[in-house]
Amino acid sequence: MKKGLTALVALTTSLALLSACADSGQKEAAQKKEASSDDQVTAAGVFPITKEKTTLKVMVKGSSIVENFATNEFTKWLEEKTNIHIDWEVAPEKTFAEKLNVSLASGDYPDVLLNMSVSPIQQSIYGKDGVFIPLNPYIDKYGVEMKKMFEQVSYVKDLITMPDGNIYSVPQVNDCYHCSLGQKMWIYQPWLDKLGLKMPETTDEFYQVLKAFKEKDPNGNGKADEIPLVGATNGPSSTLDLFLPSAFIEKDFNLRFVKDGKVQVAFNQPEWKDALKYINKLYAEGLISPQTFTQDRNQLKQMGLNPEIPIVGAIASQNQTVFVDVDNPRFKDYISVPPLKGPAGIRSTAYNPYAVSTGQFVVTNKAKNPAAAFRMADLLLSEEATLRSTQGRPDQEWVRSAPGEIGVNGKQAKWKPIVTFGKLQNVHWAQAGPSLRTNELRLSVAADPKNSLELILYNETKKYEPYETDPSKIVPPLFFTNEQAEELATLEKTITDYRTEFFAKTVTGSLDIDKEWSNYLSTLDKMNIKRYLEIYQQAYTQYKSKK
Repeated sequence: MKKGLTALVALTTSLALLSACADSGQKEAAQKKEASSDDQVTAAGVFPITKEKTTLKVMVKGSSIVENFATNEFTKWLEEKTNIHIDWEVAPEKTFAEKLNVSLASGDYPDVLLNMSVSPIQQSIYGKDGVFIPLNPYIDKYGVEMKKMFEQVSYVKDLITMPDGNIYSVPQVNDCYHCSLGQKMWIYQPWLDKLGLKMPETTDEFYQVLKAFKEKDPNGNGKADEIPLVGATNGPSSTLDLFLPSAFIEKDFNLRFVKDGKVQVAFNQPEWKDALKYINKLYAEGLISPQTFTQDRNQLKQMGLNPEIPIVGAIASQNQTVFVDVDNPRFKDYISVPPLKGPAGIRSTAYNPYAVSTGQFVVTNKAKNPAAAFRMADLLLSEEATLRSTQGRPDQEWVRSAPGEIGVNGKQAKWKPIVTFGKLQNVHWAQAGPSLRTNELRLSVAADPKNSLELILYNETKKYEPYETDPSKIVPPLFFTNEQAEELATLEKTITDYRTEFFAKTVTGSLDIDKEWSNYLSTLDKMNIKRYLEIYQQAYTQYKSKK
């Protein structure tokens, strides 16, 4: 369900940048591997990949719904098909980015980085220094599925090719309609019905609904235990600085926008201040759970799955599975709130037209057989591997559709799940790493009106489409020179940390918004937000010049 929607310009921390000076020996080793003709693999498309048993050391981002990558059924299938054993190192889900940075800084990194969201900036810097191996020659020689992907999704190759002309990672393509409009709010319909309330359409109506949830005992237990609104600090679009501010200012998934050809950020605009004041009002009246600013996605789900009674009225999230399981009776009772109209008439929703998450499979210079590593990544893009890695085993977690079954797209369906997604399991990778889920494949799932998550999300997302941000206002995926990347990384981290802290403190009332706003803007200036925007503008201008 998740997209990954990984920002293609996601930035690394200064720790990673300080570590980027790999020695010349590493670079020479990588270049030798690139030029090697003795790849020790079978021909393109032939399996197993290696005749002799081969081992790859792989670091993977942990998953709360994958029991054990080493004993996972998909891992077993992959190892049997390829003759490549995977020696796993699982990075903590909450701190995987820090783990990646420390590993790269220390030189203690594995052969492959899987699902570690290695940013384009990291790819450029470590690629230049020889830590990451260029995949171009392997794509040319062995890229069966990669080449199919380039044909099916025309813009992918451009988005994964670094400014030096090299490709350092195999991506995940997830052309997910409901993810492209993923900054949603969900509301518990039975509470609206019990209290005789209609679906809110404006920020004021939303406020009134939350007050009713708090004060009128909609769960009927005689206690004031209802939580009107809650979010989390992570997870797909679960933070409150995404959905609600869209009623005050148009922005993209990264809180940026383009106006009159200029790249700007939403969080230093007067409209952002208005959004902060509105959200602060909700919090001050006890309509937002304080846990929103401290809990993670797993804790959010515990709220949604309260076994006794429903306690949560509205939840910021990309989809319902973030807080309630598909087979839970409450699942279908949470309905998406359409984009709200703000006091100035703004009614918008962030739109992401780019279905590519880069940095999903990176081969390092520690790999003794990089060709084998690439061929494994290439296999992961096949339809069979994609369905196995994201859904599970054929005829056990999913089946091929029977003739006459209709997909979400109205055509003959290709497949349908028979086990719900989102629970702890050990049969697939829970969408980690490379896979190729085109819009055609996703919407070819059988559309069972009674039990089709894809169909439900498709229909709920239709509410958002009329208000999607104009693509001309969206900052597209941009590439930076190494010098820009190094400068931008420090600026981005400093600014983001401060913006996030200021949001939480002003919303919760620790800081007075009116009194602190000028100081906030001055601090952003001191953090050199002007230079930050200047770098983005240079990259954006370069991007536009190619069109």
